[in-house]
Amino acid sequence: MISLPKYLLTIYMTIKETLLARRIYLLLGILFITSLVVSNLIFKKFFYFYPIETPIFGVQLFEVSVGILPYPITFLITDLISEIYGKQKANEVVVGGVFASFFAMGIVFIANRVPATDWSPVSDGMFSEVFGSTSVAVLASMLAYSVCPVYRYSNLPLLETTHKRKTPLATK
Repeated sequence: MISLPKYLLTIYMTIKETLLARRIYLLLGILFITSLVVSNLIFKKFFYFYPIETPIFGVQLFEVSVGILPYPITFLITDLISEIYGKQKANEVVVGGVFASFFAMGIVFIANRVPATDWSPVSDGMFSEVFGSTSVAVLASMLAYSVCPVYRYSNLPLLETTHKRKTPLATK
């Protein structure tokens, strides 16, 4: 068995940990972008959740878009990335999500413009009804992400009280 000097083992562990940190960052980025794009595509379906059965002014509470389901995940992921890897890495993921959302919006726009065949199970009208407002969702989503980072990246009170890291993991 070959015995390596201790300094080589330390370097090996550092490289191994760095690779793991990069993989985790990539996975978090992929989950963020997927959640953001999917929430913009599925927003036209609504569901109900009635924790209180009493309608207020004749309207049931908590009838909301299914787009709300993946969207909070995006905020959680950016907060995690900001805390672990730093604000710059969180901003990079958000910019990637913005790019992916506009790219998806462009694809949906083109798909909406090309005519469906006679034998297509999805007609032009149905496709337009479901995906025709995607640009509204993307623009609303981008508005939320342009307003919220002012607060989100500067205040993480729960994490700050339990964990104080002087430098982000990405700089190690």
